[in-house]
Amino acid sequence: MKRIIITSLIGITTLTTTPLILPLLPQRSYAQTSNSQAEKLEQLLFLARQQTRQYQSQEAVETLKQALAIARKIKNREKEADANLGLGINYRRIGNPQEALKFYNEALMIFRELVNRSGEVAALNGIGDIYRNIGQLQKALGYYQQALPITKEVGARTREIDALSGIGEIHRNIGQTQNALEYFQQALSITKEVGDRSGEADSLNSIGVVYRNIGQPQKALEYYQQALRIKREVRDISGFAAILHNIGAVYYSISQRGMALEYYQKALPIWQEVGDRSMEAITFSSIAVVYSDIGQPQKALEYYQQALPILQEVSHRLGEAMTLNNIGDLYRRIDQPQKALEYYQKALSVSQEFGYRSGEAFTLNNIGVVYHSIGKPQKALEYYHKASLIGQQVGNQALLAAATLSNIGAVYRDNNQPEKAIENLEQSVEITLKVRAGLKKENRKFFLEGNSNTAIGLVDFLIDQNKPDAAWQWYNLATTFDLADYTRLINAKVKNSEAQTQINQWQQNNQQLQFLYSKVEDEWSPQLSEQINQLQAENSQLAEKISKEYPEVAELFEFKPEDIDKLKANIAPDTVVIQPALLKGITNVPDSIVIFLVTRDKPVLVKKFPIDTKEFDSILTEYRAQLENPNADDFAANQETLYDYLIRPMEAEIAAYSPKQIAIIATDKLRYIPFETLYDNQANEYLIEKYPIHYLTRISSRIKQQENKTQSMKVLAFGNPQPTKVDLAGAEDEAKIIAKQLPNKHYIREEATLPRFKNESLGFPLVHLATHGCFQTDGCPGVGLEENTILFANGKTFNIRDAALLGLENTDLIVLSACQTAMKADSNGEEIAGVAYLFERAGADAVIASLWNAEDEMTKDIMVKFYQNLQQGMTKVEALRQAKLSYKDERPFYWSPLILIGDGE
Repeated sequence: MKRIIITSLIGITTLTTTPLILPLLPQRSYAQTSNSQAEKLEQLLFLARQQTRQYQSQEAVETLKQALAIARKIKNREKEADANLGLGINYRRIGNPQEALKFYNEALMIFRELVNRSGEVAALNGIGDIYRNIGQLQKALGYYQQALPITKEVGARTREIDALSGIGEIHRNIGQTQNALEYFQQALSITKEVGDRSGEADSLNSIGVVYRNIGQPQKALEYYQQALRIKREVRDISGFAAILHNIGAVYYSISQRGMALEYYQKALPIWQEVGDRSMEAITFSSIAVVYSDIGQPQKALEYYQQALPILQEVSHRLGEAMTLNNIGDLYRRIDQPQKALEYYQKALSVSQEFGYRSGEAFTLNNIGVVYHSIGKPQKALEYYHKASLIGQQVGNQALLAAATLSNIGAVYRDNNQPEKAIENLEQSVEITLKVRAGLKKENRKFFLEGNSNTAIGLVDFLIDQNKPDAAWQWYNLATTFDLADYTRLINAKVKNSEAQTQINQWQQNNQQLQFLYSKVEDEWSPQLSEQINQLQAENSQLAEKISKEYPEVAELFEFKPEDIDKLKANIAPDTVVIQPALLKGITNVPDSIVIFLVTRDKPVLVKKFPIDTKEFDSILTEYRAQLENPNADDFAANQETLYDYLIRPMEAEIAAYSPKQIAIIATDKLRYIPFETLYDNQANEYLIEKYPIHYLTRISSRIKQQENKTQSMKVLAFGNPQPTKVDLAGAEDEAKIIAKQLPNKHYIREEATLPRFKNESLGFPLVHLATHGCFQTDGCPGVGLEENTILFANGKTFNIRDAALLGLENTDLIVLSACQTAMKADSNGEEIAGVAYLFERAGADAVIASLWNAEDEMTKDIMVKFYQNLQQGMTKVEALRQAKLSYKDERPFYWSPLILIGDGE
């Protein structure tokens, strides 16, 4: 099991609202000036404006304090408000939000007293910025929304830009990216209208940030490059450097480390030139991160060591603690544990002195990792428990608790205390699933990359401890959660509007939690921890309430494995369930493949053996490519190899049950492979010749009420709704022939409309869609469809996220006979499983879908035979098996892509 190190990197600067940046002005000397208090006040305010423009915030604070004292003394309320406003701006910049709020509020009170609407707007926007930065988004939104109409009233276009940008930032932070883009575009339009070139660049930069966050790095780079050109043009060198840094961050996020380094190194001398010591240190740290990632720890250390004294010089205690922690990480990686401990202890001291409780917990955890690695388990446990306790106190479960519990479990595992190990590992997995559930799509990939091995490590350990039932329960939960995640990622709906409203609230709360977690590292405070704790508690209660009131969606919120007897009760009689699992990425444990065999009334059987996962992945990728190529004839070796991997180890045990059918729960890339095509070279037959085969998305604890299901053979068929795009003549004939065989209603071409599908599906147990469907990531350009859509007449499409709204409670089968999925290098098969899961959750017993778009005519013939077999009384799984066996002498390309997912009866 991987020991989890927690690192804290100094945040990347982004320009998110229009900053107070103007072209640099020459300094003036005020040594010989009038002694008049009023003149001195003007001079101090002028100097403060220059310092503010040049991001000399600490100097500006000292100047403005002098100005404020004079303004109060001579009772100049207007200048007193200006000084307060300036102090709010500069305290915000140096990371002191509470002081900033104090001065902004003082300025707001005076501006309102003076009926200075322009100043009032500036203060409202500033307060909004503070609340947004500390994660109090609703408060922030309230201030921006107060400011916005005033800006229109007084024609303060620049302040209007600030308010629009602030509102856009809030929408971005809660995952409402389309709304965010709309507000940023409005701000951009105004900057162009008023000729504010620097503000235009800031709006372009904000749009770039949105595109970066939603995983569109090329679009982000386009906007950043436009912003960069304008910043160069207007000679805003600080803004120019900030965007250089943002471009570097994009390149870092897409693993182009060399380009990231180039842009960071371009930004560095600019920060040095303008004297922004804080950003200079942050850039040193960013460069160090890159060097660490590309395996140059000594170079990374050089840059960290340059960042460290600057952070100490500018009293950036938070950054100092993070950098000390990161230096400790580097020494740990190059196997210098004592040096690592030395820097971790320094980081711990700074965090404790500064009151940075979250950083204190991170470092305690990392010290525990070092002690574990050098064979001191008791010391490791001591530090892990301290870290866990603080993590709970500061409400930072998402960033800390799962990691620390996993580490504690690893110590107990390595010291032969399996029960304690399992207890901690299970708690870690529960927390990991809770965190993952609330992630926005753009964040989920990175979270899974760092945490996917938590459940795998637990499953592996349970197998080694001869606990196959528990291992399978946890693995079943983990795979079910993949599907629950999928429904969230595509915003799948549920039929019950009250349940949907509560689910929306749960997701919104989770998105806010993710934002707050991201703030903990940079801006920890007791107030922030209290806010996180309160929101966590509220959302846990909401999840429990939804699960109890609406059992049909409970799987979205279940983080513990269901009782195994409940799960087994939902397996059909005379059915053997086979669930293969790849266990990989566990530190110091060889990769392996596990085969679970589960039946209704017998103990779970499991076999585990080592495997070269890269070689296995290569075989799967090659075999899928061979299968979807109608001219391929070199697939036999891979068919036999995969049979030996996935079936042969359990062959005798399967035969001993004499099952009527086999149900496969496939995960990851195995979802793209029809198991029917696996070939036993000893018996010289396909697996489909031995058994009827269907697929399950998961084993649910919610047993369907079969007595309410009708046995009617009525079918609603749609065929070839848009022949002008990519003609499906066979699909059109398919719909006609099926309609002749069974009591029916069918629509073809221009009559196959979306309203008819929505309005009439409810009344038919069999719904047949012989039309294009796209279930592959990034859409299907060849047929002009976006991902997760089904084509109807006049180019109208149905998005499967709305499946639950159709009313399919009495539907036995949905057939999608011309859909498309595609396997890429990083594919995990969630499309094909997700489609079936959504229709199942909507009420359908089963789905027939196509793994690739096979030859039109043979697909028609197989589906016609399938319905003929159903008429003769065969089960769904047997009917499809016999239809396929009619063509087994053809290449598998033609007969194998259609698979039955769900109930096989």
